[in-house]
Amino acid sequence: MIISFLSNGYIKLKIMTIKELARKFVPKFMLRAYHFGWALLGAVIFNFPGMGKKMEIIGVTGTSGKSTTVDFITRILDENGDKVASISSIRFKIGEKEWENKYKMTMPGRFVIQKFLKQAKNAECKFIVLEVTSEGIRQFRHKFIDFDCAVFTNLSPEHVESHGSFENYRNEKLKLFRATKNIHIINTDDKNAKYFLDTSASGIYLFGLKPVEQSHGIVKRMLAENVIAEKDGVSFKLQTINYKLQTFGEFNVYNALAAISVARAYGIADEISKKALEKAKAISGRMEVVAANPVKVVVDYAHTPDQLEAVYKTFKDEKMICVLGSCGGGRDKWKRPILGEIAKKYCKEIIITNEDPYDENPLSIVKEIESALSSRHSTGFDDGASPKHQIILDRREAIETAIKLAKPGEVVIITGKGSEPWMCLKNNRKIPWDDRKIARDALKNNY
Repeated sequence: MIISFLSNGYIKLKIMTIKELARKFVPKFMLRAYHFGWALLGAVIFNFPGMGKKMEIIGVTGTSGKSTTVDFITRILDENGDKVASISSIRFKIGEKEWENKYKMTMPGRFVIQKFLKQAKNAECKFIVLEVTSEGIRQFRHKFIDFDCAVFTNLSPEHVESHGSFENYRNEKLKLFRATKNIHIINTDDKNAKYFLDTSASGIYLFGLKPVEQSHGIVKRMLAENVIAEKDGVSFKLQTINYKLQTFGEFNVYNALAAISVARAYGIADEISKKALEKAKAISGRMEVVAANPVKVVVDYAHTPDQLEAVYKTFKDEKMICVLGSCGGGRDKWKRPILGEIAKKYCKEIIITNEDPYDENPLSIVKEIESALSSRHSTGFDDGASPKHQIILDRREAIETAIKLAKPGEVVIITGKGSEPWMCLKNNRKIPWDDRKIARDALKNNY
């Protein structure tokens, strides 16, 4: 319990959770030892399943696109006839068996990962594809795993308050590359690529959409050309092969290039990659089109400024009614007005709503987003007028209202939670949730 004195003489009491107390009062070296100890214990219990060369383990890290890249890689390996296991924020997969990731953790805890690796090893999987996060690395969840290949998608500010700085956040990501000595896959269009290029590996594969001066003479760089956004996906050309994805957005071309690079690194023909990628549909809650008519409804996990702008840019030529909040109460408060500013630039109408407030006051979160909408900045509209906006804290009501407001031919964009199965409230309380189901129910009731 923390006691503080307010200016009016009253005493304010704040009940802190065990985690908050530990972070505030326990020395950092002790916390690191604690996390490392659990990682070691998990590996010991399951007999170090992730070590040795019996399985090729691929780690995918970055800010955005990790889940889709894991999915694309997995599909290509499946198409090639290899037995593969994977973990992403969406699902677990071992061979033909798949199940939902309900942990609300992109990279689950050490015991979960080590148990999964043991199961994959027993199932005689040749490849393991893992989504690797900065928080997971900081807590040593990547330890006692011999990564054969590391993939870098992109980097933008996230978890800055948790890590202390963007540089610290980036350095955690770099640890995966420093620990991986065989294959590195790097998006050289990202301004942070130079840090990942400074790590060493036996094989380096680079990709991007923008022509650059070749600084690594012995390394081939894959350059996607003729990127075209279409009504039912996105197409691009890579050397002599044309690809047509069923997923939306230029950012999915980057995800596809990362997956093709992995395939090439393991000797898989581009024709196999093309076949697998062209069959792939959007994964749950990632640019997922819940409905196409009479209004289009899209649900996406976007919760950082770069992610949100990428989603809005995909539909910038259409009139958008946008539902957004700010993911994770108590964290990354800096981005809240920025999210509001981005929505102001692209959306016809904005509904600000609750997301995962945890122990923070939901109204204070949405007010910080609204602060950007009330300011006098330029917008994406020719007349310079700010879009209409309203606050509806009840997220279900916010989604229902957006769909009621939408006219035929317009787009409702619901961001922040994607396919997450829970909403996290104060005192560690969780309630079942699904933005997609709520949107479908609202559509049935209104059309």
